[in-house]
Formats: sequence, structure tokens, C-alpha cells
Amino acid sequence: MLEASFELFVPLVIAAMIDKGIGDGITEGGDTGYLIKSFVILIALGIVGLISAVSAQYFAAKAATGFATGLRHDLFKHIMNLGFDKQDEAGVSTIITRMTSDVNTTQNGVNMFLRLFLRSPFIVIGAAVMAFTIDAEAALVFVGVLAVLSLVIGLIMKANIPMLMKVQKGLDKVLKLTRENLSGVRVIRAFSREEKECELFSENNDKLSRLQLVAGRVSGLLNPLTYIIINLAIVVLIKVGGVKVNSGVLSTGEVVALYNYMSQILVELIKFAGLMVTINKALASANRISEVFDISEEIQKDTDDSNIADAEILKENRLGIEFKNVSLRYQEGSDESLSNVSFKINPGQTLGVIGGTGSGKTSLINLIPGFYRATEGEILINGHNVNCISKSELRKKIGIVMQKAVLFEGTIRDNLLWGNDKASDEEILKAVDIAVATDVVNSKGGLDAHVDSGGHSFSGGQRQRLSIARALVRKPAILILDDSSSALDFATDLKLRTNIAGLDYNPTTVIVAQRSSSVMNADLIVVLDDGDVVGMGTHEELLQSCEVYQEIYNTQFRREED
Repeated sequence: MLEASFELFVPLVIAAMIDKGIGDGITEGGDTGYLIKSFVILIALGIVGLISAVSAQYFAAKAATGFATGLRHDLFKHIMNLGFDKQDEAGVSTIITRMTSDVNTTQNGVNMFLRLFLRSPFIVIGAAVMAFTIDAEAALVFVGVLAVLSLVIGLIMKANIPMLMKVQKGLDKVLKLTRENLSGVRVIRAFSREEKECELFSENNDKLSRLQLVAGRVSGLLNPLTYIIINLAIVVLIKVGGVKVNSGVLSTGEVVALYNYMSQILVELIKFAGLMVTINKALASANRISEVFDISEEIQKDTDDSNIADAEILKENRLGIEFKNVSLRYQEGSDESLSNVSFKINPGQTLGVIGGTGSGKTSLINLIPGFYRATEGEILINGHNVNCISKSELRKKIGIVMQKAVLFEGTIRDNLLWGNDKASDEEILKAVDIAVATDVVNSKGGLDAHVDSGGHSFSGGQRQRLSIARALVRKPAILILDDSSSALDFATDLKLRTNIAGLDYNPTTVIVAQRSSSVMNADLIVVLDDGDVVGMGTHEELLQSCEVYQEIYNTQFRREED
């Protein structure tokens, strides 16, 4: 405000210099002292304005950076609290784009907003007000210009914001393709799909370019339209001012002041036009970020008094699991991934889940820690509905090894401490030994060996064994192994199962497998086929009663014997 105020005084000083310092000097030899005095005032106004401008820009940039930092923190925290179903719905590439590109765009928008949105309108309106102090009739030109420009800017914003949102969606698609191609580059080359993937990328990239061009052309209309309107107004102003000078109503200096005020409006509106383009992009990105915040977070509990239940259910390291008529749909209107599943295992027992690819094995075990909510039926932990137990407290009692083993950048110790950040090296090495991963740790140089992002410096089997060790460090009440030995040879798999069966704290174990040998010693085996339970019982019972299990056993066990 201070910077803008000083700028508005400049045309008045120049008008006085022309009328008093130069105008009077034509007949009286000139008032050099007044000119020097006015010139010093102009320099002082410039210095104060510069200091104000630098200060304003510094704090605007600092505020925008702080805003973006806070926004990224809150957005990341919100995303981390989303349920798996909500994350699947949003999509990984979309979330990454909104956390990076969209946040950066809004940061730029906030910076420009704080810097120019107050300054430019203030100078534009202030220049019009100052024009009225000089001559009311000539100032009407300013009013007409502001009305026309407001209409033009409003129409362009209305058309431009939806276009910019389409641009960001196109960016999502390009990012998704890039991410998929980079993560699956070996598969692409193995199937000689390079040209096809390049064509697909080019198609989406060209579409994005076309969207950006259309949006850019619309926003690009602001500058030329502003120039045309302002310059036409200057022509009208000079004509009106010239007539008034000839009639003695206005002085030459006052006409020059009016011209300077109109020039100030031109400069500020050019800045404002650029600001509108930036604001349009920022608003489009802000709407997309807001969409992520609008996604409801994972429901932690269904009841407020469940803290009592948490203390009672989870106080011991012995938890039983029961499914009662459980069905699951990932999205409304989609087919059921699980249909009417019912079983019960007591604390310390082992449950085996087996079936073909896509039969619903992973869907079933994802319901136990509450990663997804059952569409129908209920899951009980020691007789209490899992939805009435704090998810964070429940998951502290669960050690889970995902189907895809994931390691994080750091050291082996850092990764294993995820299971229990207070575990000693002795406890870690014991878990490593149970997971048959001692040779992995020793071959890499010990617990302080470096792990690349994603664990790419380890083989699939090594990643699986370290992931199992990470789960075992926690000494969980429920141990879930989701096809976590698929990359292991039969001897290592057998040793691993033997070690887990001999754990002294006797956890309730859920083993998901495609090998019959991995589950044949389980207390209860559930056989799934396309989401339905087609068999349930012990190994011997299923060999007599379940055709699907018989087929799996006869196909795989004979191969194992061979």
C-alpha cells in the first residue's frame, strides 16, 4: 500500500514541475530552485517505494513458501490416513501430481496474489480517484475503461479455469504413463513394446500440448485486449484534455498527469492480466488439491467408547479371528471380490488360505487389519468387531508381509526397525535367523549395509526374507504372510515354515499361498475360487472333499516330489 501510494503522488509532482517550474519559466526565466526541489522529492519517493517493494516481495515470497510447506505437510498427512480403497480410487499418479506440480502452482499463485492483487487494483482505482481530483469530466474516461476491462477479465477467467483443469488432468495421464513405463521397462523390452508405448505416450503428450495451447491462447488474449482498450482510452483522454487546455479549463501539467495516471493503469493492468493467468492456474490446481482433501479419511472406529474395548482385546498377545458372512466390493456397482466368507481360528492357531490367481486371497487378509471395510458381514477379533477397535492399535499387534516385498532406502537395520523401533540388535538378528535371512545380512556386510530405494539391490527372495524378518521383529499377536515365500526355493520355504511354527510367543498365523505344501500343516485351510469359499477344513479333509484343493495338490505336490 505504501509503495502504491508513493507511485500515485508522482504524476502530481510532475504536473507541478511542468506548470510551476517550466510553465512559469517560459515568461519569467524559469524556477530552477522549484525544479530541483521537485526532483529531490521524486528521488525520495523512488527510494521509499523501492524499499517498500523489496520488503513486500520478500514477505510475499516467504508467506507463499510457508503456505506451500504447510499445504504439502497437511496433504501428505491426509493421504497417509486414507484407506486403501480411497487411495486406489484416487490413483498414485494423480496423488503425486497434486503433491508436486499443483502445490507448486498454488505457491506461485499465492506469491503473485500477495504481491499484486492488492497493489494493482489499488493503483488502478487510486489513479481513477486522483483523476477526479483533477477533472471530473475527464475522469469519466477512467470509469468507462475500468468497467470494460472488468468485463473482459471476468469472461476470460470464466472460460480459462475449466481449460486449465483439463490441462492438469492431461498432465496426470502423462505422469501415469511415464511412471508405468519406467517401473515396467524390463517387461516392455521383453515383449518388444517400445514403439507401441512411445506411440501411446506421444498421443497423450500431444493431446496435453493441444490443451495447453488452447488454454494459453485464451489467457493470452488478456494482454492485447488490455493494450487496445487502454490505448483507445488514452486517445480519447488526450482529445478531451486538449480541448480543455485550449479553453483554459485544464493546464498542460494536469493533462500530462491524467496521461500518466492512464499509463499507470495500463502498466498495472498488464501486470494484473499476467496475475489473472497465474491465479487461474492456481485456482485450477487448488480445486484439484481440494478434491484430495475432500476424500474421507480412513474410519478409525465406529464407536466413541471403543477405547475400553481396545484395552481388553489387545492387552494380550493372543488374538483369535472370526469372519461372519463377510462380502467385499472394492467399488460400488462392481462384482464381489469375496462372497459370504465365514470361518473361525482360535488364538495361536494357523489359518491357510489357498486358491488360484484372482480368487480373493489377498482381499481376505486385507480385511483383518482393516485396510478395507467389509461390504457385508463382520470381522471379529476376540469376539469384537474390527471396526470398533482402533486401527493403529490393532496394527501394532499385527505383523504383515505384503505380496510385493518392499524395502525402503536406508540400512538393513533401519528397515527392520520398522517392526519395532526399540528392538535391540540381538532381537533383530534373532528375527533375521527365523526368517532364514542371516546369509543375506552377512553377504551384504551386516545390519548397516545400504538398501537402495525399493530394495533394488536385493533379489526377490532376499527382499521377501527381509520383509518377513521385519514383521517378526514386532513379535506380533497375528502374523500374516501374503504369498511371501513365492520367490523362495522349497528347502528355504520349508525351513522358514518350521521356524515360524516353533516361535515361542505362538502367534495366530495366516498364510496365503499358492503352494499346497505351504498350508498343509495349518489348523484350518480355506480354499477360495473367484471369491467364494469352495472348501474348508484340514489338509486330509480337503483331499477327500474339495475338488479345487485336490487339483492344486495333485498338480503341485507331485512336482515337489519330483
